[in-house]
Amino acid sequence: MEHVEGPETTRLVGRGEQTALLAAALEGARTGAGGAAVLLRGEAGIGKTALLDWTADRAAEAGFTVLRAVGSEVEREYAFSGLHQVLWPLLERSHDLPPHQRDVLEHALGIRPGSPPGGFTVGASALALLASAARGGPLLLLVDDLHWVDSSSITVFAFLHRRIAALPVVIVSASRPEESAAEAWSMHPVEVGALSSAEAGTLLDLRHPGLAATTAARLLDEAGGNPLALVELPRQLGRGQLRGIVPLPDQLPLGSRLERLFADRLAGLTPTAERVLLLAALAGPCTVEGTASWLRAVAGDDAESVLETLEATGLAWLDSAGRLVFRHPLVRRAVISRASGPRQRAAHRQLAEGLAADDPRRLVHEASAALLADEDLAARLQDAGHRLVRRGGDAEAALLLDRSAALTADPADRARRLTWAAVAAARGGQLRHTARLVEEIARGPVPDDIAPLFSYAVVYVDQSHRVAFESSVELLPGTIDALARPGAETFGGLAEQAYFKLLLAAVYTGDPRAWQVLADHRPQVSPLARLCHRAWSDPARTAHGVPGLLTALLDGLDRGQEAGAAWLLLWTAAAVDAADGPLRRRFAGQHGYATRGSVAKAEVYRGYLRGRWDEAATCLHEAEAAEELGYHCNALLFRHYHAHFLAGRGDEAGLRAADARVRPVAARAGMRFVTDQLDHLHALAALAHGRDEEAYQGLVALMPPGELPAGLPWFHLPFLDLVEAAVRTGRRAEAAAHVAAGQAARMDEISGHHAFLLAAAAALAADGPDADALFDAAYAVPGARRWVFPFARLRLAHGLRLRAAGRREAEAVLHEARRAFEGLGAGPWAARCAARPGAAGAVPGVPSADGARRRPLTGQEVRIARLAAAGLATAGIAERLGVDPGAVESGLARALAKLGTGSPAGLAPALAAAGLLAPAGRAGVPAG
Repeated sequence: MEHVEGPETTRLVGRGEQTALLAAALEGARTGAGGAAVLLRGEAGIGKTALLDWTADRAAEAGFTVLRAVGSEVEREYAFSGLHQVLWPLLERSHDLPPHQRDVLEHALGIRPGSPPGGFTVGASALALLASAARGGPLLLLVDDLHWVDSSSITVFAFLHRRIAALPVVIVSASRPEESAAEAWSMHPVEVGALSSAEAGTLLDLRHPGLAATTAARLLDEAGGNPLALVELPRQLGRGQLRGIVPLPDQLPLGSRLERLFADRLAGLTPTAERVLLLAALAGPCTVEGTASWLRAVAGDDAESVLETLEATGLAWLDSAGRLVFRHPLVRRAVISRASGPRQRAAHRQLAEGLAADDPRRLVHEASAALLADEDLAARLQDAGHRLVRRGGDAEAALLLDRSAALTADPADRARRLTWAAVAAARGGQLRHTARLVEEIARGPVPDDIAPLFSYAVVYVDQSHRVAFESSVELLPGTIDALARPGAETFGGLAEQAYFKLLLAAVYTGDPRAWQVLADHRPQVSPLARLCHRAWSDPARTAHGVPGLLTALLDGLDRGQEAGAAWLLLWTAAAVDAADGPLRRRFAGQHGYATRGSVAKAEVYRGYLRGRWDEAATCLHEAEAAEELGYHCNALLFRHYHAHFLAGRGDEAGLRAADARVRPVAARAGMRFVTDQLDHLHALAALAHGRDEEAYQGLVALMPPGELPAGLPWFHLPFLDLVEAAVRTGRRAEAAAHVAAGQAARMDEISGHHAFLLAAAAALAADGPDADALFDAAYAVPGARRWVFPFARLRLAHGLRLRAAGRREAEAVLHEARRAFEGLGAGPWAARCAARPGAAGAVPGVPSADGARRRPLTGQEVRIARLAAAGLATAGIAERLGVDPGAVESGLARALAKLGTGSPAGLAPALAAAGLLAPAGRAGVPAG
């Protein structure tokens, strides 16, 4: 079906010509121009029923009475069964007919006993009934599957077709092209053909959005423009297959609806003809010589007769080059689906025997035909699998390696091949299968020579599937030691991958044992692995110049080297927020899920950094896909990245819900990388809502002012937040100390993002005549506007400062900031732009007795002062604001000093004089 249901209408794809004709027929009957008959003709599943449905909807909206019949193989032998379906709703009108016509209809439809009359007599009576009904409004008769309607009804319908021109009646029928049911129709049929490539792509995207390009291309090829196939084939696939993560099977499953399309014709074939079709289906694209070879072997002297039979059924034929081709790709799928396992294996065996020993297709057919252990075949499959791994085809390699193990008799060799299959499956997006293989291997002795690879597989499952990192520290140091010994088996660069897995564990958990092993083995690994370690180990002191070095290393890699280096490249780039377009595009479609999942994580986080916050839901879609594939650590990280969007928008309810789902798993795994960042995000959300003291306390728990901790490799992310919170709470000394620490660490030499955050922080912390120059310098950092959220916050701080100084350009700066925040969906931040002086956030300085302006109160200080003026004690204020009592005391002391009053008793008049006293009944809530 090519119709797409929507809340308001039914959309047909690629059927403009047919719908125009049908609409004209309906309009003619509605306006009194006369009736019409239309015969739609097309292949099974081509969308004839969708056109009938569209016509029925259109007619019902126009006030037609819609009558419908559907042909059935079961009722094909019952006279007038089709006519019965159409006329039954009108029989109450039969009393308006002359008695003899009413009797004719009631006999024909089985209401009265006796033999049914002839078709002409019934046709005349049916026409009279339709004419009577049409006096009450136009009629639409729909007859679907005309090829299965009984012959008596077909005779009547043909009679009506030729005689409705004077009535407001439209008859639309649908039939298959090879059937003879419509031969009595006098009109030229309207052909309903396959959709064009563009139309098929549109339908597939509408019905199954989000398909991977490779999956969509395969589905479009298999469907051959058949709308039903485009709708049904994707429904037989798993989420991972639809997203291009898990490889598609050689033979796509059809599902019951598609299997029925050609079942009747296939069932009528001779065994020889069916075997010929099976060989053609399994052979794929075949040479003329290949076709002739197995056709002679199967059919012998009857080859011509078999070909005539196949062509007569319309299932397949010889093309002009002499190759057997199928009428439609779905026929090929239906043939394979009908064949039993033994029949398919026998066909594969015959096809293999007809190919040269060095033909790669022979290996595929041999593997498909094998049932018992075969060491020679297993070894060849293993070699082919390893070649695929080297090219980055892990998912496809896993299938060959798994099959190789299944054909292996020796337990030790089988364990070796299963271990290779486990690792390839994990990288290729089949982690649950990897977990099962690891458990199976562990039940028997693991050969010493494969132990490093097996340890790596165990760690892979623990990290990615079980979200556990203890085995990383227990197993990988020994694995790296073993691989570093002279003459040791390299397992295709396993040392680099083990080093990377240990680095992941170190970054995620902060385990000092892992960091020590990484430092000890750093001289033995590649320059890229050393660069990745440098980027993450202590970036404030070691990551300078990493982006440039990474670009140089990337340019020096050929495509073959990229497959093994992809993770190190992506993870190094992530450390310095440099996972940009060229790097992502280089890996996005080349490797299995392990790499593509890393690309997806880099992409969603980049979307957060670059202000593409409308893509936030992608995090959750990716998390669901990762869960389905068993990559639970990836799912956790995608939800963790989604929390960044929530925090930035100030969506605290959403952030709490995300925290409740993510934190327990992360805490159990010791993933400080996640739990600490969640703490940072809660502080960021508090900052959005003006709870500045709460935000400050949360941030200094992660990173004391003036310090850039080595155990916080993402130190730059809360850097600006801490400076802003310190400024808002009146701690300018702490803000200046933090900026000085960043400058001393040459933070601006790490990456463009680091440089902008440092410059923005310096501008916010400035408290003197050089502030404007520092804001201008921050705006001028190369690429500053790419960091949409912090750039908007820089504008906000600048605009508020300008507004406090009474400068006319303030509102233009704040307007730009508000536009950016609104585009991000960051409502609380946008509200700060619109707030007038006295609202949440920094408040203009209060005049002193001599007319000079004191330092401004922060939003938190205003809230504390109002609550104290209302009579609340320290404990009550702390409870009301959700902060520590010590923070209340320090905030109150600063507020008293800035307001120029010596005690809480003077707060109310001082606040009133400054225009900061809250309206009645709203103590503690900023005015404005």
